[in-house]
Amino acid sequence: MGQRMTVRVATLGFPRIGGRRELKKALESFWAGTSAESDLQQTAAHLRAEHWTRQKQEGADILPSNDFSFYDHVLDTSAMVGAIPTIYGKVSDKIDLTTYFAMARGRQTTGTHKAEEEGCGCGHGKGVDVPAAEMTKWFDTNYHYLVPEFTKDQAFKLTSTKIIDEYREARAKGFETRPVILGPVSFLLLGKTHEHHFNRLDLLGKLLPIYIEVLSQLQKEGAEWIQIDEPTLVLDLDDAARAAFAQAYKTLTDSVPALKLMLTTYFGALGNNLDTALSLPVAGLHVDLVRAPKQLADVLAKARPDLLLSLGIIDGRNVWKADLNQLLELIKPIAAKRDLILAPSCSLLHTPIDLERETTLDPDVKSWLAFAIQKIAELSTLAKALNNGTDSVRDVLEANGAAIKSRRTSSKIHNPAIKERCAQSDNGLTQRKSPFPVRQKAQEAELRLPLFPTTTIGSFPQTAEIRKARAQNAKGELSAADYKAFLEKETKSAIAWQEEVGLDVLVHGEFERNDMVQYFGEQLSGFVFTKHAWVQSYGSRYVRPPIIYGDVARPAPMTLDWWRFSQSCTKKPMKGMLTGPVTILNWSFVRDDQPRSVTCRQIAFAIRDEVHDLEKAGCQAIQIDEAALREGLPLRRSDWQHYLNWAVECFRITASGVADKTQIHTHMCYSEFNDIIDAIIAMDTDVISIETARSKMELLGAFSHHSYPSEIGPGVYDIHSPRIPSVEEMVDLLKAAEKKVNRRLLWVNPDCGLKTRRWEEVKPAITNMVEAARQMRS
Repeated sequence: MGQRMTVRVATLGFPRIGGRRELKKALESFWAGTSAESDLQQTAAHLRAEHWTRQKQEGADILPSNDFSFYDHVLDTSAMVGAIPTIYGKVSDKIDLTTYFAMARGRQTTGTHKAEEEGCGCGHGKGVDVPAAEMTKWFDTNYHYLVPEFTKDQAFKLTSTKIIDEYREARAKGFETRPVILGPVSFLLLGKTHEHHFNRLDLLGKLLPIYIEVLSQLQKEGAEWIQIDEPTLVLDLDDAARAAFAQAYKTLTDSVPALKLMLTTYFGALGNNLDTALSLPVAGLHVDLVRAPKQLADVLAKARPDLLLSLGIIDGRNVWKADLNQLLELIKPIAAKRDLILAPSCSLLHTPIDLERETTLDPDVKSWLAFAIQKIAELSTLAKALNNGTDSVRDVLEANGAAIKSRRTSSKIHNPAIKERCAQSDNGLTQRKSPFPVRQKAQEAELRLPLFPTTTIGSFPQTAEIRKARAQNAKGELSAADYKAFLEKETKSAIAWQEEVGLDVLVHGEFERNDMVQYFGEQLSGFVFTKHAWVQSYGSRYVRPPIIYGDVARPAPMTLDWWRFSQSCTKKPMKGMLTGPVTILNWSFVRDDQPRSVTCRQIAFAIRDEVHDLEKAGCQAIQIDEAALREGLPLRRSDWQHYLNWAVECFRITASGVADKTQIHTHMCYSEFNDIIDAIIAMDTDVISIETARSKMELLGAFSHHSYPSEIGPGVYDIHSPRIPSVEEMVDLLKAAEKKVNRRLLWVNPDCGLKTRRWEEVKPAITNMVEAARQMRS
């Protein structure tokens, strides 16, 4: 009898935030100066121990360490290798939290921050006034990372031993872990440089000694395996990038030969990079079989016999229960021939933590779901079935099969009337009545705005008082009438302040909204909502994505009453504020039993109805945010056009039924607009507002190079940082914008909504922004 193969369970990363958002509370307390660094570190250590314990209890054999982060794992990597731009000061030995958070959030030496003199580590109280590092989306997720910045003469040095410290910490608590590190090639490829004629990969030779130093120290500490993430292997790569992988992994394995590397890829297929990945001298390879199930056959056919394969078979980015019986049939013949690791497709960072905390969900829908804890248990069930036989877990497999069948046949999911409406193919659904130049004249006559018109993106600060009132209303401690009166008072106050400061096109502040997607989803059919299913967007910013489980429709108007009330408070134009169908789709956990394009089209018709109602009520400017349009872009360029075709069509369905004089706005944030500029033009909006402050108007280049035909509001105020930009800083940004775009087409606005900021930051920043616009007019 031959040697029996074994199957083990690994997790590639676990949500950092804590089941009760402990990390958010600790971070924000530290930033506010109300707790010490030791308090923050104590919370972090408690969370790490809790996460290792829970993963082990659910059946994980291989636990990750260094998956925890105070802000972002890419920023952690920059801190580790000393890739710290000079504006944050010289780091001679080890990076401290003050510098770390300055890179994440910016740093300001003047203002009203209570801990300014204390050097509290929030980025406010120490050193010179500096902006935060540029932030962008992590591949096609809604997670944001801090973009590494490199120079041609970049020097690297070990300035953070976090990965070593946390491995040592886990061992001290009785957990043997597999440390996680972002690979050197992906780290360079995900970075940026301001210098021309310089390839970031040329820095690889300088960077590798730091990785060798880290790996060598981990080996000395007792680590046997390292998970080294190279997600860029699923992207379109040129020969130089493939050669960089060969150089990097030969150097690393030659330098630390006894240490085993698990090369980890996710978010897509290796495709034409498969041969490169399989040629590398690593001990293991992880592949994503949820996003790219078809690659399994090629991987099995080409992988060398001693290569330990890690199969990402449980979806690390969605919340649906896996069909365990179907997966067993897939894996059984493989497990009979070779040792395997079963794992989520990617880090569980992108999923909520524990379904069991959701006690108010519809029981049927809940039976179809699995969060991070449940996904580890699913993997454990599969491993037990393969190692010990299916009889050992028969009850679990039967329950799983029943849940899968229930979801497939449930009447809660399918609505024939919705399907019939969305099958319409009339070209008039996606065409504005006139081209933009004609619409622009009609809108100028209707709105009568000055040059450099000022506005904001939609939301104003959600203060502690607002959150308290919302919570009291939800608990029944504040009546609906009293809650509405409170919100009306907040809205009136915000409108009065906007008039006082001199903004031209106003917003109502969105105080009644908990989230720009959740607010709409709660009023649409086919959605369900959770109480505790938080996931990280960036830093301490967490969201609870809706779950789209069935066909989508709008039973009644969603924003009309609040717009009417707000417009009654002012004679200035009040924008109608909507979230677009593609963003609602991409910021939700989406049903996986039909194409995403079909679900998006259903949402588009619902938003179209809302647009019509707003216009009929007299709304002159309607903003349909598509902040997440680019993040849904497939990772391979060959797949882009199909996605962009249906995404743009869905947006146009929402906006194309209005009159020429009705001004359609959209907003996009943190995108590489060069990639999708033709699609943005095809959206045919009248005004687009975009994030440009952190990039110092670099991102505006795509619009100027492609002669973007409509009006544009390049953000001049980075709302993801607490610092308050000066009038001069914003004027400089607008002057830079004017070099790229005709001043007649320029608007003045922040980068994004102001929900997460404090009024003490917002009021002076917006006042400075309005003054900057006035100076530009003169």
